[in-house]
Amino acid sequence: MFFLTYLYRKVVVFLLRAIVGRRSNPKPDEILQILSRDPRRSIKAHVYKSGNVSQPGPVLINFHGSGFVFPFHGQDDEFCRLMSQRTGYTVLDVQYRLAPENPFPAALNDVEDVVNWLLQQPEKFDRARIALSGFSAGGNLALAASSTLFPQQTFNAVLAFYPPVDLDTEPGSKTAPDPTGKPLPARLSRLFDACYIPSSHNPKDPRISPYYAQPDRFPDRILIITAAGDSLALEAEQLAVKIRDEGGREVVAARMDGCNHGWNVSPKNAVEREARDKAYNMVVAMLNRR
Repeated sequence: MFFLTYLYRKVVVFLLRAIVGRRSNPKPDEILQILSRDPRRSIKAHVYKSGNVSQPGPVLINFHGSGFVFPFHGQDDEFCRLMSQRTGYTVLDVQYRLAPENPFPAALNDVEDVVNWLLQQPEKFDRARIALSGFSAGGNLALAASSTLFPQQTFNAVLAFYPPVDLDTEPGSKTAPDPTGKPLPARLSRLFDACYIPSSHNPKDPRISPYYAQPDRFPDRILIITAAGDSLALEAEQLAVKIRDEGGREVVAARMDGCNHGWNVSPKNAVEREARDKAYNMVVAMLNRR
């Protein structure tokens, strides 16, 4: 039964991947292959270098959106380039493993391996200025890693765009703040969650659902960006309040009106372009603070 269920999900995801196709043509300055914990396997990372050549320098590790299943590595090329130019941070855009072929904790293990690799190179990277960013599923990974895998002071900031943070709650019960928006179909969200979370794991595990992490385990500075037309907005905003009020952390949260999930990847109108610019400026402001 398990094999048939897996085969069904794999076929459906294969078809969805074929329909969606590739979204980007990234142009990083360099491509790294970072050794993973698994023998004979490496983790691909695009590198965007800042104009500041001094070493060791600050570094931003970014994780793309994927629904945990789509191979969208590279679609954040514009964001990564902009951050490297405007903040002095070197940006590593990481390609993590995807479900259903590699369910939890494979992607989070890749995040952990990349951070540990970076921490072992103090001559290249300023370990006091390591930040994480992520979009959608990548935002989930950034929040989960920063609150469960590493000491609280490891990261100087975490920046999450429209992250799913509560994978325990039934997707069909989640509603967007703006009823005129276009939230992700509940049926699709259920598929993503089922592909990512093995039946042997509790979806309330804070490594899967960072909403359930201890608020004081998060880094000192958090930025959470949501979209009014996104059914994931309210849970992320509730997490922001929880981290601020119970964890005593500095949390900046902003909801982008007139926008849906993933709006920043290919803005379709002036409202979305303005929201993208506003959100990216907020990232720059947080990273440039000492």
